[in-house]
Amino acid sequence: MNSLAADLYTLLPELILAAGAMALLILGAVRGESSTGVISWIAVALIAASAYFSFTGPDATAFHGTFVVDAFVRFIKAAILWSSAACVLMAQRFFADEKTARFEIPVLMLLATCGMSLMVSAQSFIALYMGLELQSLALYVLASIDRDNVRSTEAGLKYFVLGSLSSGMMLYGITLIYGFAGSVNFGAVAQVVHGGALSIGLLFGLVFLIAGLAFKISAVPFHMWTPDVYEGAPTPITAYFASSAKIAAFALLLRALMTAFPDALHQWRQIIVFVSALSMALGAVAAIGQTNIKRLMAYSSIGHMGYALLGLAAGTALGVRGMMFYLVFYAVTNLGLFACIQAMRRNGKPGEGIYDLAGLARTNPKLAFAFAAMMLSLSGLPPLAGILAKAYIFLAAIDAHLYVLAVFGVLTSVISAYYYLRIVKIMYFDEAAPAFDRDIGWAGAAVATVGTVFSLLFVINAGSLIAGADHAAKVFFR
Repeated sequence: MNSLAADLYTLLPELILAAGAMALLILGAVRGESSTGVISWIAVALIAASAYFSFTGPDATAFHGTFVVDAFVRFIKAAILWSSAACVLMAQRFFADEKTARFEIPVLMLLATCGMSLMVSAQSFIALYMGLELQSLALYVLASIDRDNVRSTEAGLKYFVLGSLSSGMMLYGITLIYGFAGSVNFGAVAQVVHGGALSIGLLFGLVFLIAGLAFKISAVPFHMWTPDVYEGAPTPITAYFASSAKIAAFALLLRALMTAFPDALHQWRQIIVFVSALSMALGAVAAIGQTNIKRLMAYSSIGHMGYALLGLAAGTALGVRGMMFYLVFYAVTNLGLFACIQAMRRNGKPGEGIYDLAGLARTNPKLAFAFAAMMLSLSGLPPLAGILAKAYIFLAAIDAHLYVLAVFGVLTSVISAYYYLRIVKIMYFDEAAPAFDRDIGWAGAAVATVGTVFSLLFVINAGSLIAGADHAAKVFFR
């Protein structure tokens, strides 16, 4: 196999997504909105095909080391692709209920997923930026896809403006790194940093790079877009932001710092510690006063990004393993919760107020049980999955001698338990509100069931996922 053919085979999973998205776009343009259901199912099949080739191929690099496939890439892609497929199916049902089916939605999700896959495999700053912008451009449109909804349009505009600002900051940082290191390849930059003291130019480039990526994971102080976009975007799109997009951005941040700047750990750790502490604090406090369930989940997301950053701040194999484990737990649980939120419909109209859940245990006990299980898991109460995820993160921080940050994380976790428990209290002890519509669709029910079972039973058999995360983390510590 010649070099070009080998490179293309390495990127076959991404080529499947990109070529499939183009073909489905043509199909939708020819057949119109009536093809939305068929396009959604084909999109899921393409994601499955991409997953198959992602997991069966050997470790390899492509295009002179610009892209890489290794255990870390496979682990992250598994989470991204599963989350994307679930969101495509949830979106199909949501827009069918709203009678606003649009074939562009699964196409845009395929393109965004393709960008995420490229991001995860990026081994140079050019590949990083290319994958990130492919993802971002599709997400800007998805956030405002409900054109008849003012909130959705507002969410898309805010995300576009602030996202463009963050991309500019990150591009400026990449420019500085290239100017002072003489290369955009992660390995070459690492050699420059290893060969001497971190120059002031590289340090400024690193700061701008982290700032741009911190926006993508909605970490404080770059979180300002998150509540408005979560509230305004359609529910399955919000689920997509909260799962696949977060995992991909976190993987990109991890890859860039651990591969290009491993010998600058002391410098970038200070930034990550600061951002982590602020995110945990804001997520714990700001969500308390929220009455819209999607805004509450937005602030919850900010807090959980702070916890995940604890693993990165540790800068050890234990920390990276804990971070990846935490991201999978967060994605699965959030997808299940947003499937439950999507089921909050009365007389065909969606509801998003937390008091719409009043007395849900009496009108729909199964939905209330799923809600409660996943909310309590996010709070970190034993013996649910969340306690194991947070334990790995806090232990990694302690192992790296970040004692103050670990204690602070425990305290903010205790504070945040209030608003999770408040949701449970409203569902089980408040006077019952009118019942939700019963028909939530098999896709939403399946995703909610997976999230519930994961929350309840994962601690019993967590070995395979922990082993996979451990194997993936070792990529950075050979």
